[in-house]
Amino acid sequence: MPLVAPSGSLSDVLIGRRSELALLRTVIAAPPSLALIEGEAGIGKSRLVGELLAASGARRLVGQCEQLQEPLPLSPLLDAFRLAGDLTTSRPVSPVVGALAPLLPELAERLPPPLPPLPDQRAERHRVFRAAVALLDHLSPLVLVLEDVHWADGGTHDFLAFLAAHQPRDVSVILTVRTGSGALPIREAFARAPSGPARVVRLTPLSPPEVEELARSILKAELPGTFAALLYEKTGGIPFVVEEVLRTLLEHLPAGEIPGRPDVLAALAVPTVLRDVVLQRLSSLDGPAREILGAAAVIGTTPDDRLLAEVTGRGPLEIVKALASAQAVGLLHEEDGRSRFRHALARQIVYEFVTAPERRWLHLRTAQALEAGPDPRPVARLAHHFRLAGRTEEFVANAEAAAGTALSHGDDATAARFLLQALEVGSLPRETRVRLAVKLGRVAVDGLAHAEAVPMLERLLATEPLPAHLRGELRFALGRLLRQQGEARAGHLQIERAVGDLGDRPALLGRALAVLAAPETVVDRHVSEHAARCDEAERAARRSGDPDVDIAVRIARASLLLEQGDPESLRLIDDLLRDDRLRGVPREHARACLNWAQGALHIGRLERAEALLAEGRRVADQAEYLRVAEVVELVTAAVDRAAGRWEGLEARVRRLGGAPGWAASPVSGTAAFPAASMEAGLLRGALLAATGPAEEAVACLGEVIAVAERVGAVWPLIPAKMTLSRLLLTLDDVAGAAAHATAALSLVRAKGNWVWGAETVLCLVDALGRTSGTVELVDELSAGLEGADAPIARAALLTARAVVSQDPPEADRLLDAALATLQEAGLRYEEAQAGERLGRWRCERGTGDGGPLLEAALRLYAAMGADRDIARITRIMRQNGVPIPYPWRGGRPSHGQTLSSREREVALLAAEGKTNQEIATELFLSRRTVESHIASALRKLGLPSRRELRALAEGRPADL
Repeated sequence: MPLVAPSGSLSDVLIGRRSELALLRTVIAAPPSLALIEGEAGIGKSRLVGELLAASGARRLVGQCEQLQEPLPLSPLLDAFRLAGDLTTSRPVSPVVGALAPLLPELAERLPPPLPPLPDQRAERHRVFRAAVALLDHLSPLVLVLEDVHWADGGTHDFLAFLAAHQPRDVSVILTVRTGSGALPIREAFARAPSGPARVVRLTPLSPPEVEELARSILKAELPGTFAALLYEKTGGIPFVVEEVLRTLLEHLPAGEIPGRPDVLAALAVPTVLRDVVLQRLSSLDGPAREILGAAAVIGTTPDDRLLAEVTGRGPLEIVKALASAQAVGLLHEEDGRSRFRHALARQIVYEFVTAPERRWLHLRTAQALEAGPDPRPVARLAHHFRLAGRTEEFVANAEAAAGTALSHGDDATAARFLLQALEVGSLPRETRVRLAVKLGRVAVDGLAHAEAVPMLERLLATEPLPAHLRGELRFALGRLLRQQGEARAGHLQIERAVGDLGDRPALLGRALAVLAAPETVVDRHVSEHAARCDEAERAARRSGDPDVDIAVRIARASLLLEQGDPESLRLIDDLLRDDRLRGVPREHARACLNWAQGALHIGRLERAEALLAEGRRVADQAEYLRVAEVVELVTAAVDRAAGRWEGLEARVRRLGGAPGWAASPVSGTAAFPAASMEAGLLRGALLAATGPAEEAVACLGEVIAVAERVGAVWPLIPAKMTLSRLLLTLDDVAGAAAHATAALSLVRAKGNWVWGAETVLCLVDALGRTSGTVELVDELSAGLEGADAPIARAALLTARAVVSQDPPEADRLLDAALATLQEAGLRYEEAQAGERLGRWRCERGTGDGGPLLEAALRLYAAMGADRDIARITRIMRQNGVPIPYPWRGGRPSHGQTLSSREREVALLAAEGKTNQEIATELFLSRRTVESHIASALRKLGLPSRRELRALAEGRPADL
């Protein structure tokens, strides 16, 4: 039997039709029965029928009505019979069925002989109807499906009315019909059928959550809320349109990248299939209706009847008739008592159908009609229509007014968009350009218009002679934008240059100096310099008398002290969180909490970081501060990493980091904050260093380091070098580890913040062992951390002291204190590392509870999925005779300590030097599957890296 569901469907899951499917199942389960499935084009009528028949064991006959100028009599029914296949049953066929033989020559040999023609045409038709019913009865039990009955000929309608009155006992009839196609002649016959009135199933568009579910089933990926909302807006919830939109996107992008690219959805070219459908419907309208519908597309998604009449010069009755005709063919639908385009793409197609000169004229007419309307002036709509009408002067004036309106409502993104559009006008007077640029500089940071605003501000600063106070304000705005784009050094330098121009504007000067006080921004600026900037900012704030500037400077002071582990910072933060002035500025409040949460993570204060993150998320949500949504997710991921909640974390972080290859141009990535891409890269590299594959971790951290060095960002440059140094130590690359640790240490000394350098010192000590140089280095670290309250740094110092100590009992005490520090801080991965170090120390010296410590560390690693660490620690346990608990004795129980055939196959290819992608291609596996097999093989064999797998390739046993 032919497939009933659309063969080109992208989704193998039926979404949002559970109740309708259940109703149809009850219909066909109790024949004789009738059902009408109604809905607009593309709503999923055929798909629903296909799902119904796929689960039914009954014979089915399916006929399709065609959209022809003169439909053939009984065409869908005769097609259904032709496709029926074997017509033989155990029962004899009624002789009257022979009346169908002339109409079905393909089946004539299997039908009774043709009957002699009747002189009365009506009698002949009646006999054909009887013959068709008799054949249905002969083939029963069955389900007869006729699709798109709104296109059926009159003869088919008459037959269906006859069938409703003479329906065989074991036959169910299902018809699909498009809404808006007028009254069907069969409705009354179906309502009066002896077997009972037909059940009507009305299909409506999918809801936003259902559209999201459908897209998720097609893309096999989670969808951000922004993408799902835009997809619903574009498609109106019509499944066919959703699939065609995604089909078009899949022609240009991998499925996994699409959810992170709402920009391509916004700029989507209309799918060809959808365009053809809409244009066909549009061509069915008469000339005046097409003209009115074109004007409606220019006006907006929901055109106003009065405005349409003014723009087109048509009378109200003509407008009503045209909209009704468009609604009848499915281009419009009624919503809240008004005509509305069925979806955004339908409007786009109709809009593009109008010629360019006509569109400009219609935009101008629309703008003039809106201007003549009642107050308040719809300045945003006026700007839109004047711009597309080519009237630049009127457009700029209304765009500036619209930006002001948006800004008064807290919508910085919209304000920035209007200002950017106005600044694109080439013929602006100088004073207008400067005024608009200053406004853009004020809103672009929160408006996320970084990439567009930066070149405009740079060009203005380079070409226009500006007064000092305006030049300083624009430089400050440009510096902040550059910083958010990830250009740390360039942004810092711009703000430093702005300071000299802001002497007469103490409020703005105080804010600029507060930004320069942030220590985690650039290399080559000592913390003492940041502290001096903070002191200057306080003086400027007092001079300004502006309480908001005072709050901004106090936030900067708290952040500066927090990054240095100064206990005073926590008191300052608590005071600020209780200050009504901070709570009265939700955006400042949210930003401060998120920055402090990151600072708390830098020093190892996880509990405080979680509390600050919760506060920042709450305030941002209440204020609908979408700008920081990505930062919230990034800080959440960092908190989860520190707390050991790693399930699904690497995939989340990968999405936050943007598309692969972001390091080549972080500014062009998909992240709203390209600066966050480096943070996400560091976080992902740290996770991969623990979970594998090691070469991917090295590449990821290398990208972070390369970008951070290029843009001059001290954070995450120091921790990235430290993490890479630690990773190289596990790969036995002592020289490489020492080189990266030494480079990180020089950055720490230049910055003067030893809290950031403690783990780097430990890496160097681990790499070089006890030497006079490392002993002096540990002493230098100890002096640098004096008075600091930073658990990560304190634990690293204790451990480094133990490594260089020549007193075993003292070393044991120091390692135990480091473990206790990390346990108390709740830093689960660092706790596992400290437990492993202490357990190994005690096992190798035959003292204390080394075995239980190793087992506890193993269980912590396992809870986080740290496969590389599991492989290492199980090897250490074997070497020291420590029993390894199930299931870590050798991987899956079914294979014990022996590799499965697939794991061995993958391991041998890896041992030959093939990359994961090459192995995946050769074995027809996914790259993630290859990574999983390699990690499993390393864990079972107790090997630290894939380098050790060469023993397999050379034929030597490796604990198999």
